[in-house]
Amino acid sequence: MDAIALYDHVCYECSVQTTKAYSTSFSLGIRFLGKPLRRPVYAIYGFVRFADEIVDSFHDHDKKDLFERFKADTYAAIDEGISLNPILHAFQRVFHQYQIDREHVDLFLRSMEWDLKRNDYDRQGFEDYVVGSAEVVGLMCLRVFVDGDDTRYQELLPSARRLGAAFQKINFLRDLKDDFEEKGRTYFPGLDMTQFTETTKKSIESEIESDFKAAHIGILQLPRSSRLGVHVAYIYYLRLFEKIRQLPSERIMEERIRIPNGRKLTLLFSSYVRHQFNLL
Repeated sequence: MDAIALYDHVCYECSVQTTKAYSTSFSLGIRFLGKPLRRPVYAIYGFVRFADEIVDSFHDHDKKDLFERFKADTYAAIDEGISLNPILHAFQRVFHQYQIDREHVDLFLRSMEWDLKRNDYDRQGFEDYVVGSAEVVGLMCLRVFVDGDDTRYQELLPSARRLGAAFQKINFLRDLKDDFEEKGRTYFPGLDMTQFTETTKKSIESEIESDFKAAHIGILQLPRSSRLGVHVAYIYYLRLFEKIRQLPSERIMEERIRIPNGRKLTLLFSSYVRHQFNLL
């Protein structure tokens, strides 16, 4: 292994460790992707996780300054084809190899930046935020899944966007209490946190259900090398959504809903069996 290959390897491993440290669910899902797809998806996750941590976690530091530096470093890595930030170096490798759309990087960083200065959204703002924070991330991954097949990418693009939207909206619903009380944010448009009723909850759930149905069509059309891994993530979020849907609105404002690790493993095994027998 030459020096550059070794550096690439070290940088990719940083992305792997970042994913495993921050998300057991996505780490398990990635393990069910075809082996050549895993490193690129780890690299994408590492990039989006670092950006998200800057705006959400580093309260004792100037988050605006940190984010501006991260954004500048991201574009420098893409333009120069190298970075001394291992997470950004791995990401720029994937960006170039799979011809990720630069606008998708722009939109993602814009949504993350909004978390530094916006506390609530109207309908258009909400939709724009979801596009940047989730839908384009799904499209980055889709570029990897189709491995350069632009025709297939265009065919699956609408479903990939809806899957990213569904995941994000479930995250918003799950984290409703923490986002409002700890970060002062309300993402759902026109939501009065003092009046989170069953009617409001069901309206949000109806929107998520529609996204899930549209997304599932695309999952079934993915290449076999990526179908199982994406289906695992889909099933995890679907079960989380079903658990949230069964709870009264006041419970959502009292606790963060989770899927126990044992249940996650059961879901993963079930998806694997269905995949092996071509039942997805």
